[in-house]
Amino acid sequence: MRINFRCNGILPLLFSFLLLFTAGCGGKLPQQQKSSGTAEKGKPTVVSLAPSLTEMIYAIGAGKQLVGRTTACDWPKEAASVPLVGAFAEPSLEVLAAIHPDLVIDVDLSEKETGNKIAALGIRRETIQCRTPDDIPPALRKLGRLTGHAREADSLALLISNGLAGFRQKTAEEKNRKKVYLEIWDDPFWTGGKGSYTSALIAYAGGYNIGDAVEKEYFQISQEWVIEQNPDIIACMYMSKNSSAVDNVMKRQGWSHISAVKQNRVYDRFDNNIFLRPGPRVLEGIKQLSDLIHRDEKHAP
Repeated sequence: MRINFRCNGILPLLFSFLLLFTAGCGGKLPQQQKSSGTAEKGKPTVVSLAPSLTEMIYAIGAGKQLVGRTTACDWPKEAASVPLVGAFAEPSLEVLAAIHPDLVIDVDLSEKETGNKIAALGIRRETIQCRTPDDIPPALRKLGRLTGHAREADSLALLISNGLAGFRQKTAEEKNRKKVYLEIWDDPFWTGGKGSYTSALIAYAGGYNIGDAVEKEYFQISQEWVIEQNPDIIACMYMSKNSSAVDNVMKRQGWSHISAVKQNRVYDRFDNNIFLRPGPRVLEGIKQLSDLIHRDEKHAP
């Protein structure tokens, strides 16, 4: 069995890659970027440096205030018309200076010094992190206060809080939960460990994340480790270029003895954005996982 615990510094790079991969964006910026100037009167103009924050901004009705985004911010579709300011967590200071928004919001920055440079430009910066689904409602409320959409944000936050409570109640009495292996990437193999956002989604959906055996958020694993864990369900959170991810899993040497493979419980073609981005669509992601985990029960006589 081999597990690679060297995840410090790797996780931001991994997710930057995943976000760019799922968005299908390049890293180049147009030579000129101009603010749309459509923000509501009296409300701050905003630049988002993370796709999860961009989704939240639109979800609370503050989309018109968004005057800058990253190459990874690809949802909702309206975001495509917003000027680019750089890559995920890596803004161009020159572009920020030109746009000069009232507020820059990020989840983290690749270079800590960048935050000081943003402040030196006279631009307010706020960091809003979501590591679990439970962090999403307070994040929405904070965004609501920052953008002047507190009422809309509070309503959405309450809706999500109630939805999460419903899933908790539904799964509290479940016994013998299905073991789930969520394959984030296959070259090399990566999955989410205990305390990861993806692990929390699986728990809310009524499953048991096999990665919970490891006290790391995200980590690299070997095929032997997955075989030893013998998951009941395998969910591939990526698209294979030349063939389906499911076909590749089913053909892997030694995997024919895994319960998920024997029972044809291997799945792919997920919308990665829903499952890897902590955002307003969290209940949709949990519902999809719950339906998948309990699929056999629904078809039982």
